[in-house]
Amino acid sequence: MSDRAVRSARPAGGSDPSAPDTTGRTRLAAAAAALVTVGAGLGLRAVATGGVAKYGGDALYTLLILTLVVLLAPRTTPARAAGLALAVSWAVELLQLTGLPAGLTARSTAARLVLGSTFNAPDLFWYAVGACAGWLVLRGVTRRRHAV
Repeated sequence: MSDRAVRSARPAGGSDPSAPDTTGRTRLAAAAAALVTVGAGLGLRAVATGGVAKYGGDALYTLLILTLVVLLAPRTTPARAAGLALAVSWAVELLQLTGLPAGLTARSTAARLVLGSTFNAPDLFWYAVGACAGWLVLRGVTRRRHAV
């Protein structure tokens, strides 16, 4: 049996063992994107006020969650990552209707940053904007990777 025949055989899982592993690179890119997103959020708060800072921060919040989803599950599809990020963002916002986050934020700055404290319906729209932006970028990256 030749070496060529062995290499062309694929295991039952369908992945090619000789193909380079992109999981590590995907995780590294997601971690870098998370850091850039946090930096963008902090920068936005430093230079902008009012609705631009608030709603831009909402979109970046969901974008950060999307990068964390990709960091934890690098083989997930762009649509699944964006959907999960949006679901988490909406769940956190809706949790604010219970008053639980307000109680936690009184004791913890970290809880205030992650959970917020009061429900604001327009936030739901801006979370969707962040999820859509992240989906578009992630879809573009994955399409480019498959084209190469």
